[in-house]
Amino acid sequence: AFYEKTLRNMLDAGIEFDSLCFKDASGTAYPNKVYETLSMARKLLGEEVHLRLHTHETAGVSVAAYLAALEAGANGIDMAASPVSGGTSQPDILTMLHATKGTNYNLGDLKLEKVLKYEERLKECLAEYMIPAEATQVSPLIPFSPMPGGALTANTQMMRDDNSLDKFDEVISEMKEVVERGGFGTSVTPVSQFYWQQAYANVMFGKWKQIAPGYGRMVLGYFGKTPVEADAEIIALASEKLKLEPTAENPLDLADATPEKSIAHWTKVLEEEGLETSEENIFIAAACDKKGIAFLKGEGPLMIRKGKNNGNCEGEEMSGNYTVVVDGKQYSVQVAEGDADIQITPSATPAAAATPAAPVARGGKGSIEINSQTPGNVWKILKAPGDSVNEGEQIMILEAMKMEIDIVAEKAGVIKSIEVNTNDAVVDGQLLATME
Repeated sequence: AFYEKTLRNMLDAGIEFDSLCFKDASGTAYPNKVYETLSMARKLLGEEVHLRLHTHETAGVSVAAYLAALEAGANGIDMAASPVSGGTSQPDILTMLHATKGTNYNLGDLKLEKVLKYEERLKECLAEYMIPAEATQVSPLIPFSPMPGGALTANTQMMRDDNSLDKFDEVISEMKEVVERGGFGTSVTPVSQFYWQQAYANVMFGKWKQIAPGYGRMVLGYFGKTPVEADAEIIALASEKLKLEPTAENPLDLADATPEKSIAHWTKVLEEEGLETSEENIFIAAACDKKGIAFLKGEGPLMIRKGKNNGNCEGEEMSGNYTVVVDGKQYSVQVAEGDADIQITPSATPAAAATPAAPVARGGKGSIEINSQTPGNVWKILKAPGDSVNEGEQIMILEAMKMEIDIVAEKAGVIKSIEVNTNDAVVDGQLLATME
């Protein structure tokens, strides 16, 4: 009923289109539902509109779903090529060719010999890159905890970086409640990230002890209406934690009323940073803020991961670009195997000596210790030694898993010491501040 209502609204609105794709980002739609939905769409649209299904193999039902879509009248399906097929990607081209043998479905006049040669060559090209095991695995838990294929491995890689990958199964299990109580928002970027952040927070900090900003704003209505109304208790909790009232206003109107979301604002920021004010750059800066600016300036960390045997590199050398942490500071380093020659181009003039980080202000340690509850980076320090704080008041903000983590005072008192600097990398349980 939901998809039929949505499609009828599109038709009633007079939106012109010549193709329509149903996207199952988490690969959790069961074949019978796929057949019913695409049959409905074909009946409403007639034979002229190109109808397509995009799904993932994450839950293990993509082949059956594609066959159901073709039976319902779909004109196209999306496939992938080994070694990056299956799992969080699409079913392999060869798999679908085999699945459609003996039918009248033509998958594009694909030649078996050419596909085999192509996949062999692709495997050679990707041999030195790390392909996480979970990227090509089927997970029976996904139908109950819908996690889009494209988001799953991005998040597990961040968990690797934070040394919290052992919590992965717990986070996936937590997704079910987070999705249900969050109003079943469409599980694609950025909503899928909201779900993951909230599930991660529930596991790391205790159930509903923290509200991820994106998740909270979603249930409060700042991104529009969710398909199902969010749980009233979660709405109230998000309102309390984020200090925002629920809204039914059009999110476009809300955005227009915020100067920081205007094209003019980000054009000015780009100009101040000496960057081209192209539409693409404005979009990147507005969408990603400081990280977008760093990317455009070439200062963002390289996230390419390389390693022999798909990352199973025990006892082997590894080459590539890595981020390492030394004394709480992050550095980007390049590692080469064997006698590889890494070219270093000196700058035309000697680089100015870097200004050392200001020493952490200290006022003698207090008896109450405030520790990190998760690995991450210090994003903002809001208090200094000598400042008075109320119970629950922010002392600093960490960033972990693309999420802001509030570090708050457990009781009213006075800050005695701040033990970290802005941009420091911290580990789970690390001392951040003390107070009395």
